[in-house]
Amino acid sequence: MRHAVPSRRSPLATRTPIRSRQHRLVVPARPLILAGLLMIAAGEIAVAKVAPDPSPSQALIMQHVEAGEFAPAIHLTRRLPAGSSRDRLWAEIAVAQTRSGISAADQVLREIEDDRVRGDAVARVREIRFQGQPFLAQFDDGGGGGDINSQADFDAVIELIQNTIEPDTWEEAGGTGRIAEFETGVRVDASGQLHRLLAPQKASALVRLRRSSAQRADNSEARTASQLRKVSLPRLERQVQLRLAAGHKPTSTMRVLAGLQRIQYVFVYPEKGDLVLAGPAGNWRESEASGPVSTATGRPLLQLDDLVVLLRMLSQKNGILFGCAITPTQEGLARTQALAERSRNIKLAKGEPARQRWVGEIRDTLGPQTIDVYGVDPRTRVAQVIVAADYHMKLVGMGLEPGAGNVVSYLDSIELADDEAPPDLGVLRWWFTLNYKAIEATSEGHAFALRGQGVQVLSENERLSAEGKRIHTGKSDQLTAGFAQSFTRNFSHLMEKYPMYADLQNVFDLALVAALLRDRQLPAEVGWHLTCFGDQGQYAVALGEAPRSVESVINYRAFPAGQIIAGVSGGVRVDPAELVDAESVRVVKRGALVHGHRYAQPPDDVDRWWWD
Repeated sequence: MRHAVPSRRSPLATRTPIRSRQHRLVVPARPLILAGLLMIAAGEIAVAKVAPDPSPSQALIMQHVEAGEFAPAIHLTRRLPAGSSRDRLWAEIAVAQTRSGISAADQVLREIEDDRVRGDAVARVREIRFQGQPFLAQFDDGGGGGDINSQADFDAVIELIQNTIEPDTWEEAGGTGRIAEFETGVRVDASGQLHRLLAPQKASALVRLRRSSAQRADNSEARTASQLRKVSLPRLERQVQLRLAAGHKPTSTMRVLAGLQRIQYVFVYPEKGDLVLAGPAGNWRESEASGPVSTATGRPLLQLDDLVVLLRMLSQKNGILFGCAITPTQEGLARTQALAERSRNIKLAKGEPARQRWVGEIRDTLGPQTIDVYGVDPRTRVAQVIVAADYHMKLVGMGLEPGAGNVVSYLDSIELADDEAPPDLGVLRWWFTLNYKAIEATSEGHAFALRGQGVQVLSENERLSAEGKRIHTGKSDQLTAGFAQSFTRNFSHLMEKYPMYADLQNVFDLALVAALLRDRQLPAEVGWHLTCFGDQGQYAVALGEAPRSVESVINYRAFPAGQIIAGVSGGVRVDPAELVDAESVRVVKRGALVHGHRYAQPPDDVDRWWWD
């Protein structure tokens, strides 16, 4: 009988180590001496995890950066834990790469998570690249920078043509030529005079070339129709900021907020650091009269520049408060009052030419009306939108432009008996203001819905003193109020006929959103610091001429007993503070708003700034 001979190897050599799901090592339950180290084993003991390599020191990384050794610096920085320290190192790498003329700095900037660190880094990069002239960073329409469309640099082509083909004829050089201006239904010349456009101006061949080529090149998914498109404000800002650092303008998709046509909801996601606007969207085209509009309806789209202008009001002491006033001068009113008295019992000569000469005399006597814009830079598109809409509304009210729907002009609504004397000359005051039924919110304040058409017209009758001073009455007679109410009721019809009113509605929507962000301190809640879009941001909005005056809006109507002469004033006032305070917001605990917030979650890909 043979006996097994015990092995001379260590007992550990005869056992195969068995790892459980908890990664434990099974060993004999007796003392072991390994390499002179006594270990007391009691059943199973946990195996110590192998410690990872220590994080590289920031000093070592900066040594690589200063030596121009960017590959090892990037490799070591990736091994650091996420946080402000790593973000600051990414910033130093990007700045150093920029000084060395390395375009890879644009990719390094994408690694920075903290928007404050990224904003500072982008500012430094742009300072180096564009020699302290940041407007150069918005020169071309090149591709890249995080958006899925790429289009040719037609702005550069236009500048080349301006500088080589009869340069003295271009407006920038004192000539009459002009390639681009705000499309709002009015034109502002270099002196600040507002001119009414009786018909859409025909764009130059260069502008048409740029528009058609941009649309063909931009085949992005954003052009597909969506009942509820979501646009992340922090992510959009990040993509715009990165494009500016690379020397590119925002893409056409960015400039129209991915085709948004209205804002219906505001969603807040603190855990993801996101603020989201949501509303209907779809394909667009460039209109010669109204800028980017929906291809399906012709409605103007929301625009990035307008959003940025209103977001920069968040830091203003008075908050979101702006508007305009178009008013006749006191001297002009006094002269017109005297002319009206002299003409009261004088019958006009028959024939339209004679009547038009008389109206022209009244208009010349009154002189131009002054335009005052407050709370917003008068050179911005926001200012020009509200001025254009206000001026056109007064033309409709005076019967100088046709209405829409059931809107009847003030003068056409007057009825007098044959022997009834017309009223004294007065000034009718009509102005636009906000008109939202309510703002709904979830109980935790992370979803908001905007309800209502957003726009209304209010009215007042003003009396005139002998010196032409306007005296506020605080009252509105039936005819004056009737036009204002009719205009408000038929606003949807007016928007279809005159897109400038839809533009005004878009500005009101954005103003209400900005007021909501300010009142609820939503940017702070999600950790968004507006380093690019904010008051001290890096994004330059387009600026035009500031409107200062306009031909007076005045008209007349002849009756057997005399003539009625009517002048008009007013403006636009945007003050959404009362609409967003706690008492005005209606809280809902269930329904579409709650479900909409749940299903509008931002995607994990931080480069995706819009989604359906």
